[in-house]
Amino acid sequence: MQAKPVIAIVGRPNVGKSTLFNRIAGKQKAIVIDEPGATRDRNYMDCVWHDKAFTLIDTGGFEPASEERILVQMREQTNLAIEEADVIIFLMDGRDGLTPSDTEIARQLRGRGKKVFYAANKVDGARHEELLTEFYRLGIDELYSISARHGPGVDEMLAALTDDFPEAAESKEDEAQPIAVAIVGKPNVGKSSLVNLISGRQRSIANPIPGTTRDAIDTTIKVHGQSYLLIDTAGIRRKNKISLTLEKYSVIQALKSINRCEIALVLIDAEEGMTEQDAKIAGLAYERGKACVIVVNKWDKIAKDNATVGKYVEEIHDKIKFMDFAPIVFISAVTGQRAPKIFDLINEVYGQYSKRVDTSPLNDLMERSIRKNPMPRFQNKTMSISYATQTGVRPPTFVLFVSHAKGVHFSYERYLMNAIRSGFGFDKVPIRLIFRKKR
Repeated sequence: MQAKPVIAIVGRPNVGKSTLFNRIAGKQKAIVIDEPGATRDRNYMDCVWHDKAFTLIDTGGFEPASEERILVQMREQTNLAIEEADVIIFLMDGRDGLTPSDTEIARQLRGRGKKVFYAANKVDGARHEELLTEFYRLGIDELYSISARHGPGVDEMLAALTDDFPEAAESKEDEAQPIAVAIVGKPNVGKSSLVNLISGRQRSIANPIPGTTRDAIDTTIKVHGQSYLLIDTAGIRRKNKISLTLEKYSVIQALKSINRCEIALVLIDAEEGMTEQDAKIAGLAYERGKACVIVVNKWDKIAKDNATVGKYVEEIHDKIKFMDFAPIVFISAVTGQRAPKIFDLINEVYGQYSKRVDTSPLNDLMERSIRKNPMPRFQNKTMSISYATQTGVRPPTFVLFVSHAKGVHFSYERYLMNAIRSGFGFDKVPIRLIFRKKR
């Protein structure tokens, strides 16, 4: 299949790159906030505009001269995006006018041999148009005046930019969808390091400063023929620790990423053990019906004996009794220890998460289970299940028609749930039982 053209949006901090990214992508994926440096990593989105398909990259602010560590890393991420891109949108602030940083960025882009479209953003009327003449000092032939927030000028720029792109219909649509895997956890547990390890490249900034990842970053990889969409999320802190507005946005993005995924890798720090916050993060995924794999990272830093693993497993199960079915793997994102095992677990979990059970054997199982352990009486009336059927997958969902839907005690519901788990091999995923009054 022909690769989609790649467009990278680059420019100084706070010129509106993420706003333009969201407008072109047609959804609020990148963080948009009036604060320089909100985007730090590369943010990807597959887009279609007037039947032209392409991949769009939002980048962190490009500070060509700064030596501050995080700004240097952001610049490195932007340089990687430029290398990946076929076309570059160099976005400048039409209200600020041409700045020395703009001039230096333009000079560096000329040496890359890429096709560059120059755009002045925040141009919302004739009074701003008058400020644009100085941008031609860059020696450019055409400048696109746009308003990423309100839309004027964006379509005209995209029409010129995608003029020689192939039609979207030329790409194959019948390929299997990748398994969406969100990597979630507290700040600084190694989420970005794990993404970089298993994707084989520096896809996200890995930095010991907590909170380095702010957007949800997507990476598509293929392992043994199976495609995976890895979503690296911002670390989720306790509510009372989220003081900055930007961190609140990041937490919202992390929760959205859980909603987008099918399987959540819940990373915990081996040195800290399973904390209350780790349990809450696992609970967020569980409440949304997501399959989970508990990944204990930094295992290389732990002094171990024959009982160490057992103690950790017991502690984790004690903290998340509601999710004792989730498999646990001990890894090191730095050394790569046991990291390949993650994909074996993802595949096994996804197989169970997507499994369907025929109605006949399901009802046979219900009949045997009730015969072995009859349903408790409700309001002095005998309870019975007349029929059971599976109504959905991801998570596996079963509807049971009973004589009194409100009379099923949670302990008996758990008994039936365990019967289904052991009877049909759902031992590593959440399942849902819905009780309805039989007609």
